[in-house]
Amino acid sequence: MVKIKINGKSVEVEEGLTILKAAKKLGIKIPSLCYHPDIPPTSACGICIVKLANQGNKYTRACSTVVENGMDIITHDAEINTVRKGVLELVLSAHPNDCLNCIRNGECELQAAAADFGVRNSKYDNIKQNHPRDESAGSIVLNPEKCIKCGRCVVVCQEMQNVHALGFVNRGFDTYFAPGAVSLKDSPCVDCGQCASHCPVAAIYEKDQTQEVQAAIDDPNTYVTVQMAPSVRVALGEYFGLKPGDNITGKIYAALRLMGFDAIFDTNFGADMTIMEEAHEFVKRFKESNGTSAITTSCCPAWVKYAEEYYPDLLENVSSAKSPHMMLAPMTKTYYSDKANVDPMTIFNVSIMPCTAKKNEIRKNETMYSSGYKDVDAVITTREFARMIKHYGIDIAGIEPEEADSILGEYTGAGTIFGATGGVMEAALRTAYNIISGTNLDNVDFEEVRGLEGVKRATIKVLDKDVKLAVVNGLHNVDPVMQEMRAAKERGENPPYNFIEVMACEGGCVGGGGQPYGTTNEVRTDRAQGLYDEDKTVVKHRCSHDNENLQKLYNEFLGKPLGERAHHFLHTEYKVDEKYTK
Repeated sequence: MVKIKINGKSVEVEEGLTILKAAKKLGIKIPSLCYHPDIPPTSACGICIVKLANQGNKYTRACSTVVENGMDIITHDAEINTVRKGVLELVLSAHPNDCLNCIRNGECELQAAAADFGVRNSKYDNIKQNHPRDESAGSIVLNPEKCIKCGRCVVVCQEMQNVHALGFVNRGFDTYFAPGAVSLKDSPCVDCGQCASHCPVAAIYEKDQTQEVQAAIDDPNTYVTVQMAPSVRVALGEYFGLKPGDNITGKIYAALRLMGFDAIFDTNFGADMTIMEEAHEFVKRFKESNGTSAITTSCCPAWVKYAEEYYPDLLENVSSAKSPHMMLAPMTKTYYSDKANVDPMTIFNVSIMPCTAKKNEIRKNETMYSSGYKDVDAVITTREFARMIKHYGIDIAGIEPEEADSILGEYTGAGTIFGATGGVMEAALRTAYNIISGTNLDNVDFEEVRGLEGVKRATIKVLDKDVKLAVVNGLHNVDPVMQEMRAAKERGENPPYNFIEVMACEGGCVGGGGQPYGTTNEVRTDRAQGLYDEDKTVVKHRCSHDNENLQKLYNEFLGKPLGERAHHFLHTEYKVDEKYTK
């Protein structure tokens, strides 16, 4: 422990804490714009300055200065507040004054800081930064004229995700972020959206498709269906005064009906479908190779895009199973449309996702049109969905819960835990064991693959066979595992892992690039716990193969897993992407 003074009060705090973190533990908020707990401090903005009284009132930046014995820290006084306000006014002088028209209005960290410091009029002339907007990616939008040069997006893209699509261009006042000398579409960007979810302002944000969805709802000749991803249900409530992890599945169904959607399904059902295909694929490969095969999950489109670009020699290991919402969607325009006597040409499928990469996934290749139509017509993120609910004036916390349309809405606990890192692996192992043994496990919980550790490795027994596992979350953790796989292949050896799960975002989908702002590891943990709680205590079944409506779907329409019809609707293919070399 370290003995310090903060604002005249003697306290002991943990060794290694920064002044910012130590103050927070004591209930003192030091303002910041560039700091985010996910990334190392950059000390870029300077608004977090404090005084060290024991060093002649020397100024230092609280986000990057580690506490030391004997420090006498002043976090707030008139002089500090004047300096901080001056920094804010300088930042605002180079920022567009269009808050009312901004997508981040009410959720902007700069706007909130200005309100906290009572900045109503800046003493400086406003100087507009004329940097072009980039909407080429189709998933996120870059608007550099709103950049405050905090550096978060660059650090997130380069260090947290290891993608290196974004960097700083120019120097001094003319500095801004950009994907080099190319458009975002032509950069190494994998659409994960972590840059957008960490940006404090509207310099980067998701491509908004709410008006497109609203137009479909308002069209009397369009039959609008909707599905919701697992992690949305434990995050959306944060916009309405609820805690991270509060599961409001039934309330979301009710809100969707109030908004005018014609049929409400659940991506968890699609997750159960994915497990049926992926688990059978794993077992088939494992048996045919006598335990020497390897398979990698394919649910995360950002990871798939990363693999296509950087590991084309390992694409043979990636499961051909589509992601859950891309499996459910063609069932809506085939199986469901026939059952409900709805013309599939009139169906408009909407997916509510925690992920910006899903926006591009829906047009990735011809397998995303397996129904004969565009399988998913629009993707909106959790953030976009929250804005729509507010537009309708719905009190999500106060409405009574309802049920989904059961034909494609029933789901198991295995489908639910897809939203957390390790969840896909755990769900697949539950069903793989059943395929091999003919019975369910007595204990279906695989604690070894849970938690936020970047790479989780384990070996489990499936009857008499060892299955070597690796669970990866956060793209910067992928390379060590893939390099192990590549090295073994080059040496002609068996792969070091039989089953690998990769999620591009830290924590998995609960920390996706389209989730509510302010996501931290504490928030990720709480959201994941909400999913595990539903798996254990709420749903009827915990294994995907026990889903009665899913069994009915296979019996009546799809045939057997990995069969010809299942392959047409539920599987995809990959292509080698040329590495970014410009």
